[in-house]
Amino acid sequence: MIYLTRRATFSASHYYWNPAWTEQKNEQVFGRCANRNGHGHNYTLEVTVAGDVDPVTGFVVDLKWLRDVIEREVLDSWDHRHLNLEVPEFAATIPTTENIALAAWKRLEPAVTAAGGARLSRVRVYETPEIFAEFRGES
Repeated sequence: MIYLTRRATFSASHYYWNPAWTEQKNEQVFGRCANRNGHGHNYTLEVTVAGDVDPVTGFVVDLKWLRDVIEREVLDSWDHRHLNLEVPEFAATIPTTENIALAAWKRLEPAVTAAGGARLSRVRVYETPEIFAEFRGES
């Protein structure tokens, strides 16, 4: 089994806000991230697929195909967007790094599975070089 990772970047803004809480509670829990005007990040998305090496091509998957899937399923919808206001997954879900990783998995997994030959193994989202969240598909 080989694990192959492709990296992509996108820029997006967001804020943290739980509508069930008071403004004071949101500010207490989320601090400056509760500013409803939002703030932005240059995110890095890592997508790892796992599979066997094709004896004819030498690939687990074609890297151009994987790049196209990432662009179509994630970047086209998230890049240069305000996640809370423009991305359906985050209309009722706080766009934390953890939730962004989960949402990316949900967008990517059907496309990778449909192609056959490999499976989605891991999605990692870096909010900053020091902070990332990783999802491996466990329930």
